[in-house]
Amino acid sequence: MDFVLSQEPDAQRRRRRTGADIKRALRELNNQVALLNHQVGSRVDLRPVDLDCLDVITLHGPLSPSELARRAGLHPATMTGILDRLEKNRWVVRERDDGDRRAVRVRTLPDRARELFVLYGGMNESMDDIFEDYTEEQLATLADFLQRASTAGFDATTALAEL
Repeated sequence: MDFVLSQEPDAQRRRRRTGADIKRALRELNNQVALLNHQVGSRVDLRPVDLDCLDVITLHGPLSPSELARRAGLHPATMTGILDRLEKNRWVVRERDDGDRRAVRVRTLPDRARELFVLYGGMNESMDDIFEDYTEEQLATLADFLQRASTAGFDATTALAEL
């Protein structure tokens, strides 16, 4: 019995160390994606915040400007300037909502999205190669972890924005 109890602190220590390794790897991934986004943005003349908002619209749109501001953690007045730039450069279009003529929805324009798809092609191909090293079950676990981590990030961003 003493042997089992003495191993528990080691198991907990290993678990904490592995958790710290994962957090460190996520930070490094965040840095690398930020650098990739900087390169992509510079090629298509998009500011980092514009590229971030464009991605939110692509993932979750069409969205109202206020919903986009909430999801991006930005003030609505800031969002107006971002949307003006994105619309001027034909990345997005603002459309009236059929149900409420006063309401506006923002959606991406597919032609410009293809430009980004090409620029992110190298990363997408590398990710596909990495996926080959994992079983379907492992990929499902990774997808679940990343979705939950993304939700935690969204919740933390929302909490900070409300302060």
